[in-house]
Amino acid sequence: MEKFAVLGCGVVGSGVVELFEKNKALIEKRCGKSLEMGYILDLRDFPDRPYGNKVVKSIDTILADNDVTVVAECMGGVEPAFTFVKACLEHGKSVSTSNKELVAKKGDILLKTAKEHNCNFFFEASVGGAIPIIRPMHKCLAANTFSAVAGILNGTTNFILNKMICDSMDFEAALKLAQELGYAEKDPTADVEGHDACRKICILSSLAFGKHVYPESVFTKGIREVELKDTKYCEQLGFAIKLIAQVKALDNGKILPTVMPMAVKNTNLLSQVNDVFNAVMTETDGADRSMFYGRGAGKFPTASAVLGDMIEQVQLDGTISAQTWESADNADFIEDFAAFSAKRYFRTTAADMAVLTEVFGDVEERTISDDEETVCIVNAEMNAAQVDAAVKALAQKGVQVLAQYPVLV
Repeated sequence: MEKFAVLGCGVVGSGVVELFEKNKALIEKRCGKSLEMGYILDLRDFPDRPYGNKVVKSIDTILADNDVTVVAECMGGVEPAFTFVKACLEHGKSVSTSNKELVAKKGDILLKTAKEHNCNFFFEASVGGAIPIIRPMHKCLAANTFSAVAGILNGTTNFILNKMICDSMDFEAALKLAQELGYAEKDPTADVEGHDACRKICILSSLAFGKHVYPESVFTKGIREVELKDTKYCEQLGFAIKLIAQVKALDNGKILPTVMPMAVKNTNLLSQVNDVFNAVMTETDGADRSMFYGRGAGKFPTASAVLGDMIEQVQLDGTISAQTWESADNADFIEDFAAFSAKRYFRTTAADMAVLTEVFGDVEERTISDDEETVCIVNAEMNAAQVDAAVKALAQKGVQVLAQYPVLV
């Protein structure tokens, strides 16, 4: 009989334990082996829970037990998770993690360590919770060259923006509701500033293009500055403001990963992803566009993905080569954000369209608000330098740009 261990018994860790106990017979059938929960590593005791007798205080206990072949890391953060996971891999124990920060910052090292010790480091749960995306990318789409990956990768920000669009809540009111419902932390910085989505697009970028993408290489802007009126104007024009994490392959051989609010055309399925749901859209040469949708977080959805990885790890006899990427000594394969180009949504103080047409040329649509602000969609793709030049040109004509968003079609 093989054993598994769980590092951290918080929300996700306890979910792994409970879901395993609930579906133990089914999981063992799919593993093709008997499996037993051996240990739970946590500083706390859980005397009132049925698994309280499994708690240990030292990673050494787990490392010393050769019957432990699989470990679920559910601690969060980089340390001590990195040290513990690396030690498990060095002892030939495969690891499944939900820790997106760990994978985004140390994934290349841990994948290399797993390969060196003939075991596996899996992380399906680190992006999109219960949504299967990591395994489809390196298995189902393995014959394809990726050209882009884009998604709504943070349920908290999607919930907030959805409340702004559908219920006319301003940002602060929507954030407060998200906190009351448990969707947002007391300190929501990682979500609303885009850091969580950044870590996830780092993982997807690394997997799609084969080199480790670090969070500091990704242009990241959150949703804190999104105003209610822009969500309403975009809705009138057939767009929805979403926090989009994406990466594109460029003609010069580089890639450009970004995280920022974008005006998503309502013909794009990502515009229809609402509430706390997540979605990922891949673009490849063979399969064209593929969409993956579901619950991106939560106790049991995330635990489901962790256990899915563990089942495969128990079935395997050695390291799989597909789910991996190389370390990157520098970021010269990542293009500067200045090269990012897209159509744009603008809200300005212009009293009519004439001055906007003079500066922007072809504009697709417009609406004028009660306070005589003019909104337009610029058809020509603009990079950061062109946007800056347009803002200055409008200023010279006495027109102020109040908001602007890149467009995703």
